Order: sequence, then structure tokens, then C-alpha cells
Amino acid sequence: MGGDHGAEVVIPGAELSLIRHPDTRYILFGDEAVIKEELSKHKNLAAKSEIVHTDVAISMDAKPSQALRQGRWKSSMWKAIEAVRDGEAGAVISAGNTGALMAMAKFCLKTVPEIERPAIAAIWPTVDSECIVLDVGANVGADARQLVDFAMMGAAMARALFSQERPTVGLLNIGVEEVKGLEEVRKAGTALRECNPPFDYHGFIEGDDVGQGAVDVVVTEGFSGNIALKTAEGTAKQIAAYLRAAMSRSPMARVGAVLASGAFQALKEKMDPRQMNGGVFLGLNGIVIKSHGGTDATGFASAIDLGYDMAQSGLVDQLTGELEKFHASLNMENMSK
Repeated sequence: MGGDHGAEVVIPGAELSLIRHPDTRYILFGDEAVIKEELSKHKNLAAKSEIVHTDVAISMDAKPSQALRQGRWKSSMWKAIEAVRDGEAGAVISAGNTGALMAMAKFCLKTVPEIERPAIAAIWPTVDSECIVLDVGANVGADARQLVDFAMMGAAMARALFSQERPTVGLLNIGVEEVKGLEEVRKAGTALRECNPPFDYHGFIEGDDVGQGAVDVVVTEGFSGNIALKTAEGTAKQIAAYLRAAMSRSPMARVGAVLASGAFQALKEKMDPRQMNGGVFLGLNGIVIKSHGGTDATGFASAIDLGYDMAQSGLVDQLTGELEKFHASLNMENMSK
């Protein structure tokens, strides 16, 4: 029921993802009348779906504390998260209120041992493939230990999605020199260099390294991560507008656009944010995926695809085991100085 369009995007998006993953089954939480009306247009999906009626939907402008007070135990968002907690679902996907979703997910699912704060991880297109960037909005500010935890969680996600035994991890900074950047970032860098993490620590990277694919996992705190994400999305739209204007400027340009239509289509698909839609809430005892609230059916289907892959990966159990071993090897006393 969340996002800018509710069921009219969620239901067609589920249908698209079902085509790619025909073994999926869905539990749809929300207003039964609204869901049934939309579901009647998608017979294949209806055969694979169960509806759980709820009278309460969390509004997009509700504060997290308000959502917890008013929406616990009876809202569609809470009940969907609860289904993951109780083992009835492998993942929950929502386009609803991000703050409310994080607050409810943390309250209902709890964090895995050793994790202080969950983080939102996003898939980011690079020149050759994709990378993972976290945190992109769950936390404003992070200390050294939390950044190290983000590195662990991001590496575990990279192993699950990219099938890489030892992904490369970098800390986003204002320069690659060890003396640059915030103190907590420098502390985290020192800790990652001195310990023996189950990934290859690359060191500091700068903003222009992200799209170049310098590392498989980019670690930052949520304030700068969210700004970087929104800036990249805006830049993609800006470039697309430039190309459209350039290709329609003259008759010759329009002819050239027709001749290069295949290349432009490939570029459009590569830069389409809908293909990378979905942020993973890492660090919880369950898989929670946040879809962009303004996305369409194609974008929501991408978020469901991501949830499917994460649920199949066994990420939570893998991460829990790795964190226990890793924290035992960390010199936390040096990180707190």
C-alpha cells in the first residue's frame, strides 16, 4: 500500500518478477478490496498469491516513532515484516515510508549479534559491472566500529550476489592519503588494515572511483551516502536530457540518432535507475528490501528480484557467523581512542 502509487505498481511489478522467478509465491498485505481489483488483471500472479487484509497503512509522511506507536501489530508494513520474522516469507519488499520501515524492521526482526546499527545497501552501476554502496541513508554519522561493520556486511552481500570469495572493499573519503578525512574514517581504515578481514581491503577511495568500479564494496555513512546516491541519479537524468536535446537539434542529428538507436538503447538501459532499484537493510535477522517510492512496475520488479536473490543466498546465517569470528580479532580498544 506504500509508495506514490500503491497496489497499481506493486501488483504489476510482482507479475513481472514472477515471470523471471516462477517458483516465487507472494503474500500481499493491505486493503483486500484494492488488492483484489488490481490482482484480477493478473491471473498468473493471483494463482501464486495470498492476500492478508489490513485496515491500517503507514503514511509516507509518518514519523518512525509515530508509525511504531500506531502501526505495530496491525499495519500492512508491520505484518509483512512479521511474516519474515515468523518464517512465513523469505523477504519483505516495500515502497513505503523508509524511516518507518527501518524502525519497524529493527524492532520486529532485531539486529544480528555484534551489529549496533543496520545499514541500507544499494547496487550501483559501474563502467564494467556493479558494486555495492552502503550506507545510503539509514544512519546520519557513523563511528569507526560501525564503518567496519558496514564493510563486513557489504562484503557478505557481495559474496552472495556477485559470487566473489574475497570482494574488494574501500572506504569513501575526500582523498586516498591516510592523513585525510574524518577521524572516524581514519580509525576505521587503520582497523581494517591491521586486522585480517574476510575480504580484500583496498583503502580509501574518492567519489569518482565509485562509478569506475575501483572496488566491489564502497563504505560510507548514511548522510554522504544518500547525497552521493541522489546526485548520481540526478546526473543520469541530466545526461539523458542532454542527449535528447542534442539528438533533436537538427535534421542531421535526428538521422544520426536513428542510426545509433541501438547504442542509445543500451546506454539507456545501463543508466536506468529502475534496473538497480531496491536498497537492502543489512544487519537484521531477516531480509528487508526498500523500493524507491516513486518507481514504476519495472523498478518494483527489480526490488523483488533483489529480495529473491538475497533470500536464496543464506546471507543472514553467513553474516552472523562471520561477524562473530571477525569481532573476536578486532582491537576495539585502539578503535575507541
